[in-house]
Amino acid sequence: MMAHPCCMIVEDQALIGMSLEASLEEAGFDVAGPFMSNAQALKWMENAAPDLAVLDVMLKDGTSLRIARELKSRGVPFVIYSGLPPDADRPPELQDVPWLEKPARRETLVTLLEDLVEPGAGFALMARAEELPRLA
Repeated sequence: MMAHPCCMIVEDQALIGMSLEASLEEAGFDVAGPFMSNAQALKWMENAAPDLAVLDVMLKDGTSLRIARELKSRGVPFVIYSGLPPDADRPPELQDVPWLEKPARRETLVTLLEDLVEPGAGFALMARAEELPRLA
């Protein structure tokens, strides 16, 4: 994995955002956020760029599709972490994007993010994912 990739977290539930932040920092990521709204995340992105991102779909100020569009335009990989199940009729911004339904195991998310940064890097953790605690 690249040295401390920066992962942007966009999550409007404070406890989930803090749990994601702690888990990702423990796994060796630098974390931007958690941002609780589109406005906060897009404002941060005016002057900064993450290496990858975790997005909740439904935020207090609407869906995160504007953020997804911006990330895709910059070539930044991201994963959806949502209470909503994946839908075959996803908007174009979310096509071909990994989707984890809450709650998901911490290691499952970390492995997925590691694979976005460096494909193949996280497969060793997947075998043990069933034994590990879940994120909220």
